[in-house]
Amino acid sequence: MADNKPQAPLAAETQPAVETAPSTTAEAPAAPAPVPAADEKPVPVSTGTSAPAAEPTPAPEAAAAAGAVPAAAAPKVEEPTSASAPAAEAKKDEAAGSAPAEVAAPKASPIQQLWAAAKAHSHSEIWGVTLADPESHVPSQIVFQKYLNANDGDVPKAVDQLTKTLTWRAQAKPLELVTKAFSKDKFAGLGYVTSYGDAADQQKREVFTWNIYGAAAKRMSETFGNLDEFIEWRVALQELGIQTLNIGAATKPITATEDPYKIYQVHDYQSISFLRQSAEVKAASTKTIAVLAQNYPELLKEKFFVNVPAIMGFMYGFMKLFVATKTAKKFHPMTYGSGLAKEFADASVEGLGEKLPQAYGGKGGDLATEGKTTELA
Repeated sequence: MADNKPQAPLAAETQPAVETAPSTTAEAPAAPAPVPAADEKPVPVSTGTSAPAAEPTPAPEAAAAAGAVPAAAAPKVEEPTSASAPAAEAKKDEAAGSAPAEVAAPKASPIQQLWAAAKAHSHSEIWGVTLADPESHVPSQIVFQKYLNANDGDVPKAVDQLTKTLTWRAQAKPLELVTKAFSKDKFAGLGYVTSYGDAADQQKREVFTWNIYGAAAKRMSETFGNLDEFIEWRVALQELGIQTLNIGAATKPITATEDPYKIYQVHDYQSISFLRQSAEVKAASTKTIAVLAQNYPELLKEKFFVNVPAIMGFMYGFMKLFVATKTAKKFHPMTYGSGLAKEFADASVEGLGEKLPQAYGGKGGDLATEGKTTELA
């Protein structure tokens, strides 16, 4: 019997974005120009003129015949003694030691190298942060550090990704998309942003984005048919989540291991079929993954796929055997959405699970009441 359920959107999002393998090649500093040793003597250059031959020493008889030279008139020539040679060498060594040594300029830190690349670009904003010197501007340090973390500290790769993001943001203008009104008929109920905990302390707050694909079950072609429009809507939802993180107000830098500025994602596939995917849905899935992976690195904390068939849970478990542990830990397929709240028993936000909507095992209000969404008209 044919499955008449709508096909699953963004199934490809179940696949983790490709992680850059740690580079094993450190960037070697340029070797300084060779400096001649202090006691190295220059090689004499021939001028083409031969030195005059030494005059022969006259025989004693001839010297007597020529007459004796007064002792006072004879110049005194002192031959260097063997004892004076070390002293001369010591003076040369002392002179060499007093000469200033050439010292190579210290290489800029990885963060400063990203800042230099950002300054060279015509666009100066990422995620609502106007980029500035990370030494004194914590929000900029957070942005740059995320690009380094996403590339495992590989500076050239981080610079390349950062530059591409700046170019994309200059063209796509994602901040303007947050205030753009999207079609209510196409996108109503499709996505929300919620936050729980202390809004003044990011260490004690969690931000969620929710993709409720079941809301589009009866209008898949309308929602995903216009690829550019769908991507704009998805970017607007992502930017709305980032605004909720409030990176611009951060006062504490992040590190390669400590970063509270990340978002939980929940993808709800209630009433969606996984057996077939239209070309429109596949195109939207592929494009979404590419855009988010390139321009929003290190912003995903964990991703939950809820209300998926049990067979899909098995496939996710099998997939984890072949991906990096770092990636596998972020993906969680769940057959029943009502079990989501239990996943946050040990969360930094006290009672986080209970704060979630009742449809996901919590005691909080529903998404339409508690969540923020994109502008709709």
